[in-house]
Amino acid sequence: MTNDAQHDAGQGQSTADGWVVVAWTPDEFGEASLEHGIAWAREGGRGIAVVNGTRGDALVDERFAAPTGLADLAERLRATGLPHVVRQEIGRDIADQVLDVADELSARLVVVGLRHRSPVGKLLMGSVAQRILLTAECPVLAVKPGSRPA
Repeated sequence: MTNDAQHDAGQGQSTADGWVVVAWTPDEFGEASLEHGIAWAREGGRGIAVVNGTRGDALVDERFAAPTGLADLAERLRATGLPHVVRQEIGRDIADQVLDVADELSARLVVVGLRHRSPVGKLLMGSVAQRILLTAECPVLAVKPGSRPA
């Protein structure tokens, strides 16, 4: 299932200078990613595509945004004046969702928040950020909560 919400100048999904794709969650990690993504998009005259997803294998996934969270996100993106699009999907690997959007939009940059995890947690659960870092065709910016764009 895909919720592909295109907003304002994001309609048509093309910008002359490419796109910044942000892996977003409604938490401090997503906030850091979004702040950096907006800054990079502004600086480079690019559009911004925000991806929020879940595999749907849990009854509740706190990283999957509720409709009110998506509405707030859309309003924030509208206020930037940048071309933008929001994608939300259930059911596929989250890293694949982000990478697919990056490929589709010929992204110039992918921004992802880093979470601290134990070695055992990485082994058992995999890592969305790690897969994006190792697989993306374009540069990837990995950010931590509390970091601010330059």
